[in-house]
Amino acid sequence: MTANQYGFDTLAIHAGQDPDPRTGAVVPPIYQTSTYAQDAVGAPRLGYEYSRSSNPTRDALQECLAAIEGGRRGLAFASGLAAEDTLLRTVCRPGDHVVIPNDAYGGTYRLFAKVAERWGLDWTAVPLDDIDAVRAAFRPGHTRLIWAETPTNPLLNIADIPLLAGLAHEYDALLAVDNTFASPYLQQPLALGADVVIHSTTKYIGGHSDVVGGALITADTGFGDELAFHQNAMGGVNGPFDAWLTLRGIKTLGVRMDRHCDNAERIAGYLSEHRAVSQVLYPGLDTHPGHEVAAKQMSRFGGMVSFRAAGGAEKAIEICNRAKLFVLAESLGGVESLIEHPGQMTHLSAAGSALEVPADLVRLSVGIETVDDLLADLEQALG
Repeated sequence: MTANQYGFDTLAIHAGQDPDPRTGAVVPPIYQTSTYAQDAVGAPRLGYEYSRSSNPTRDALQECLAAIEGGRRGLAFASGLAAEDTLLRTVCRPGDHVVIPNDAYGGTYRLFAKVAERWGLDWTAVPLDDIDAVRAAFRPGHTRLIWAETPTNPLLNIADIPLLAGLAHEYDALLAVDNTFASPYLQQPLALGADVVIHSTTKYIGGHSDVVGGALITADTGFGDELAFHQNAMGGVNGPFDAWLTLRGIKTLGVRMDRHCDNAERIAGYLSEHRAVSQVLYPGLDTHPGHEVAAKQMSRFGGMVSFRAAGGAEKAIEICNRAKLFVLAESLGGVESLIEHPGQMTHLSAAGSALEVPADLVRLSVGIETVDDLLADLEQALG
C-alpha cells in the first residue's frame, strides 16, 4: 500500500496489516518467538530464521511506517536513540563530520558529545534556520550529514527542509530529519527532499505512553538495505509485543493529532495573553519566526507548546510542581498532557554546553483531554 493509492488514515489502519491468512485474524498476531523451524538446511520458511533479523510482527510495523511516511523502507528499533545510533554508524566513519541543531534533543546531544565523539565523529551545532550558518559549518569531503529536528525539542524552532536538502546534496551529504514532534500525519520530510526520517515512536506514533521504540524510514531502496544490514548487525531491534503496541497506536494517529493540534492552538493563544508568561514558543502563532516555513511544510502545527516564565527559573519550576492535570513527567506525545522543566529533566545532559536550554523554560505536551480542563489547570498553576 502506498500514499498514491490511499489516504493517510487508510494506510495507518491497513498498511502491512492484511488479515492473517491462516485464521482470518484482523489484527496482526504477536509472533512471540525467538527462532523459527526451517524446512531444510539453508531453507528458512518465508525467510524467517531468527527474530533479531526479522519477525512478522515487526515486519508489519515496518511496512506501515514506510507507508505513512511515503517511503520504501521502514525499520523499527528498541528506542529512538537506537535508531539514531544505527543511522550514524551506517552513514559515518571516524573522522567524518555532522551538522546538528544548536537546540537538539538532550539525548541526541549526549549521543554525539559523549558517545559518537569518542568514536571519532566530529560535529558542529548551529541554528538550522540560518542557512548561511549551516553552509559555513560544512567541511567539504568530511561533512556526511545534516541532522535536523523540525520542530526542535524543546524550543520549537523550524528548519526549512527543502532548503537544507538542497544544501546537503550540493556537498554530496545527506539530510536526516527527526520528525518526532510533527509525526507523519503533519509533515512528510521525504517528500520535501530529506534522505531519511527518524522517529522516537515512543511519542506520537505509539501515542499512549506504554511502549518505547524508534524508527528510520527512507525512500531509497539501496540506502534502506544498508540501514537494514546495520539494524541486524547492531541488534537494537524492538520485540514483537512492542512492535504490536506501536502498530496499534498508529491506527489512531490521525484522529489523535487533530485533537492534539486543536488543544495546543487554544493553549498557545491563552498563554500568549497571560501575565506570568514572558514568551510562548509555538510555530502556529504568527509571531513565531518560523511560522511561514512551518505553514508551507506542515499541515498543522502540532501538540507541543513551550513557554518562558516571567518570574524566571524559580517560577518555571513552581508552575511545573503546581500542575495537577498536566502530569509532571518526561517524554511526550501521549494522549495525556505532560509538563516538564527541560533544563532539569529531558535536557539536563546539555547543561553547560552550547545547547543548554533557558532555565525559565517550561515544555508542555498537550494531550487530548477536554481543553477547558487543561486551561483551568494552567490557570491555577500559573497563579
